[in-house]
Amino acid sequence: MPPENDNNSNTNTHSPPLVKPETRLAEITVKGIILGAILSMTLAAANAYIGLLVGLTVSASIPAAAVSMGVLRCCRRTNILENNLVQTSASAGESLVAGMIFTIPALVMMGAWETYQYGPIVAIAIVGGILGVAFTIPLRKALIIEARLKFPEGVATAEVLKTGGIEYTRGESGDGSASASGFRMLMQAAGIGGAFKLFESGFGVLAGNVATTAAWLKGKYLFTGNITLSPALIGVGYIVGFNIAMLVFAGGVIGTLIGVPINWLFNSAALMNTVGIDPSTPWAELTSDDWNNLAGESWQNCRRIGVGAMMVGGLWSLISLCKPIFQGMKSSLSAYRAVSSGRGAELARTEFDTPINYVGWVVLLSVVPVFAIFYTVLGDYPDKLMISVIMTALMLIFGFVFSSVAGYMAGLVGSSNNPISGVTIATVVVSALILLQLMGNTGIAATLGPIAVIYMAGLICSAAAIAGDNMQDLKCGHMVGATPWKQQIFQVVGVASAAIVIPLVLQILDAGQGIGRPIREGAEALSAPQAGLMRDLATGIFGAGINWKFIFMGFGLAVACIILDVVQARRGSSFRFPVLAVAVGIYLPLGLSVAIFAGGLLALLVQRKSKPLSPAIRQKRANSGLLLASGLITGEALMGVVIAGAAVYLQDRMPGELPGAAIMGSLFTLAVIYYLYKRTLNSTAEA
Repeated sequence: MPPENDNNSNTNTHSPPLVKPETRLAEITVKGIILGAILSMTLAAANAYIGLLVGLTVSASIPAAAVSMGVLRCCRRTNILENNLVQTSASAGESLVAGMIFTIPALVMMGAWETYQYGPIVAIAIVGGILGVAFTIPLRKALIIEARLKFPEGVATAEVLKTGGIEYTRGESGDGSASASGFRMLMQAAGIGGAFKLFESGFGVLAGNVATTAAWLKGKYLFTGNITLSPALIGVGYIVGFNIAMLVFAGGVIGTLIGVPINWLFNSAALMNTVGIDPSTPWAELTSDDWNNLAGESWQNCRRIGVGAMMVGGLWSLISLCKPIFQGMKSSLSAYRAVSSGRGAELARTEFDTPINYVGWVVLLSVVPVFAIFYTVLGDYPDKLMISVIMTALMLIFGFVFSSVAGYMAGLVGSSNNPISGVTIATVVVSALILLQLMGNTGIAATLGPIAVIYMAGLICSAAAIAGDNMQDLKCGHMVGATPWKQQIFQVVGVASAAIVIPLVLQILDAGQGIGRPIREGAEALSAPQAGLMRDLATGIFGAGINWKFIFMGFGLAVACIILDVVQARRGSSFRFPVLAVAVGIYLPLGLSVAIFAGGLLALLVQRKSKPLSPAIRQKRANSGLLLASGLITGEALMGVVIAGAAVYLQDRMPGELPGAAIMGSLFTLAVIYYLYKRTLNSTAEA
């Protein structure tokens, strides 16, 4: 949820918990464990698809809470704390997959792996995820109770859980009907999103993209543009909000509508030579295919501006958080000294974390699998024992620091807006530079060095992603009266469940559609922007070379965005300029940005329409909108995974786009926008 939408969602977040500490309700149950594991796997698959497509991920806590209430209300008895543990486990799957898709595809894209290897991916996901939970356990009291950060998704999820009542039995009316309404909305929207993807990719009745390329002014102005037709992307834009959606779209304009024609104007000869056209060929003789190829190559150059902006944005994110993170860690250590001195016996049920000695043992024992991961990947490198020890130490240090950063940022801007990419960029750059000094870039080191860097990035990114999610869930638990150590256990359940399906989902998507590169002619690959960046940085630092001209332009753009953001912060404005949002927009195809912008604009319209109403109605509309948008994302994403799996077996027998598909796809997308708008506004009239 974007910061500008949180003005009313943070009320009473520091009041006493809904379920009092002395009240005992069944939290850990068999049905809760099973449902949490299943939802973790499902939401991991959905978020893998949407994250690889657009480079953005959204929090799954609210849809997980709605599904949990909708399913568990069919059981004989359930309660809010059991539902809270289910959504805790489910949201862990969504977060863990973000850490994996931002890094692991780089190994296939750089040629280190031929396909997605099951064992290493599961190992990286489980170890990184569990460490992310462990590293943030000491920060719970400091960031949630003492610092009193907003944690917007955690607050919103608590409000959704409250609609189901504290405890109810099957057949009861009242509060239970509210949870049923949310579940129905989520499932209805998921059906719409899934139907669109089925008729688009499965049957070819609907077009998923409308594009055009034209050479104007006798070829001097090269225009290329497209609009992606996707309910899921509209849902993404709705959830991240107008501010982020606007900046992503602005990045798309900079990279495509401005960058492509300017690059063509000044570098036409080089571009023609790159695509295999004689630079002396008159522009009037170029075919439409030639212009498409030239526009595509020009855009590939311009997207490196986004790479440069991501690099500076990631560094700035870390610099700006040094002071608050230090204060948070200091406060956390003080709290745990009080516990160890004997005052911990006075803690209420709602303040019991996993004991710190258990946390210490988990971190200590994790040294073994982390070392084994690096020792294995370094293969035949002569000094791999020493390098593995150093990489293990770096992983634990970076993991704790960056998990703390992610946990703090989740409290400030939410999990959906958490700049995990910045953390990962810093990991790749720093670890690559260290390894370069230790290993050099000749012989086998030039091959194994970048691979080890991506393994490190996968571990760190997974830990940081889970850290942010853990803090959001613990904030929700603090509001409803959950037992913290039980939530932390369920985070691990979610991590383990998602880890076993993530490599399978990646294999299916890569074989059916392609990740980061087209798998076959005519297939539109998932862009995987962050993974492409990690590949370029790791291989570039080790000597494969980086085209710095456009990256330097990105540096300058990032500095401008940072200055604007600082000015807006001092003015107290709610509209900010986070550089990573602009950078992602430049790196992505313009069509994705257009769809995201449409969703963000829709969120703004709903927010303004609801402004004169009471806080309770505004909160209900906010929750309903998030459920509907999440349903559109989940339905289309899961259907995308299914169709990708079918494409593996059908290959060239997949249907092509039928005549009139562009018009039908456009009309369907407009209908989805209208549906999301009216359904959200009308939700306050429902029981």
